[in-house]
Amino acid sequence: MGQYRLQRLNDQLRDEISQLILRGEVKDYRVSTFLSINRVEVTSDLGYAKVYVSSFLTDNQVKRGVAGLNSAAGFIQSSIAKKMRIRQFPKLQFIVDSGMKSGFKMVQTLNQLEAESKEREQNQVEE
Repeated sequence: MGQYRLQRLNDQLRDEISQLILRGEVKDYRVSTFLSINRVEVTSDLGYAKVYVSSFLTDNQVKRGVAGLNSAAGFIQSSIAKKMRIRQFPKLQFIVDSGMKSGFKMVQTLNQLEAESKEREQNQVEE
């Protein structure tokens, strides 16, 4: 499968899974509407797809949500397969993606260091 076509499939799967979660069609109590799908990586043979999930919820809530998504993977696969016309639908595997949360913490730390630096400069000027 061509790289461009595979990227379009990744994006389409990401959008469809996000819509299922937002509409509350996944009935597992562990799945929150605050979970977001960052990216999807489908293998070139269309056998498997890794779905990276993140949120600003606590780590335990995100892990529980991912466990709920993994248990509802069959329902999600069948719901999306009815809408899409591909010969073989990939098996979905949901994975916790902590990249967004760690990036946010990094930005907060940099902002805090910048504020402390400005405060030190201001104190030195006053002396």
